[in-house]
Amino acid sequence: MTIRVLLADDQALLRSAFRVLVDSEPDMEVVGEASDGAEAVRLAKEQHADVVLMDIRMPGTDGLAATRLISADPALAQVRVVILTTFEVDDYVVQSLRAGASGFLGKGSEPEELLNAIRIAAGGEALLSPTATKGLIARFLAQGGTDDDRDPGRAERLDALTVREREVLVQVAGGHSNDEIAERLEVSPLTVKTHVNRAMAKLGARDRAQLVVVAYESGLVRPRVD
Repeated sequence: MTIRVLLADDQALLRSAFRVLVDSEPDMEVVGEASDGAEAVRLAKEQHADVVLMDIRMPGTDGLAATRLISADPALAQVRVVILTTFEVDDYVVQSLRAGASGFLGKGSEPEELLNAIRIAAGGEALLSPTATKGLIARFLAQGGTDDDRDPGRAERLDALTVREREVLVQVAGGHSNDEIAERLEVSPLTVKTHVNRAMAKLGARDRAQLVVVAYESGLVRPRVD
């Protein structure tokens, strides 16, 4: 199955570089290019994109607004957004996850990291986070907003989870894959996948990245301060 990738960046040179990289892979293809967020939302629907590589700073509708529009559109439920960032502004990372992005990646990442990120996002199997990013997610989510930004009902919504679903959610928030969680909890990967899917349904999360947001903002998981 070919992964359909949409490139959204206002710099044509960067889009060209990403296109060459993506199109060089046998299991993915670039199906469109957008220079602003509004165009990205339109093309995501028209081209039936699986993954959108979304820049944040674009003229008009920026990447965060476009991500919110994609996440809120039932017709685009299959689309996964990967935010491309320089990590220079911490709050952008927080906002991107809250907007509905499946993850984020630095523009300075190695080509293999970017390609792997696209595959992971398309599969929805694991949180989009290289090892160094796992700590960043916890820190950014903890520091990225005020109490007014948080959903007070999220902690109450956790009451709908079973004990095992909570355990799995904690592991997901740590950036662990289904196989890793299965080994830690001594269950099968299929069982873990079932618990993850049920937790997503109960919490209204699009994917694993959104489960991480809920886990931290509800207080179920506390960030470690290294």
